[in-house]
Amino acid sequence: MKIYDAENHILGRFASVIAKSLLKGEKIIVVNCEKAVLAGNPESKVEFYFERIRRGDPIHGPFFPKRPNEILRRTIRGMLPWDRTKGRDAFKNLKVFVGIPEELKNKTFEKVAIADANKLKTKYITLGDVSAAIGGMNEKEG
Repeated sequence: MKIYDAENHILGRFASVIAKSLLKGEKIIVVNCEKAVLAGNPESKVEFYFERIRRGDPIHGPFFPKRPNEILRRTIRGMLPWDRTKGRDAFKNLKVFVGIPEELKNKTFEKVAIADANKLKTKYITLGDVSAAIGGMNEKEG
């Protein structure tokens, strides 16, 4: 079982590393998902997620998550072969948490060698801020 810290990692690149590990059969836990970063203009990122939520019918869907842990899970799910048994089984080995749960406070986290948000030269917004803007998370939760 591997524990990854999503803090200051670019969402798409981080999710692709997680998806590859899941396909290898590893069990993965991701903490601090609300601190993952979306690179680009913050207003356009919020508008993109608003559009995904507004799409479809409120009764019949498609339904898109608003909370940061569910948005990260959905991003990783999009990188797995969801229409095959291999992808669905891999997705069951993923757990994503907002913050760090009590049972994982004293564990060591895996350091992933991918692009850090500190090296970005563009504007960016965290997943927690996007979630708060679309109505999925209040300030107390993150």
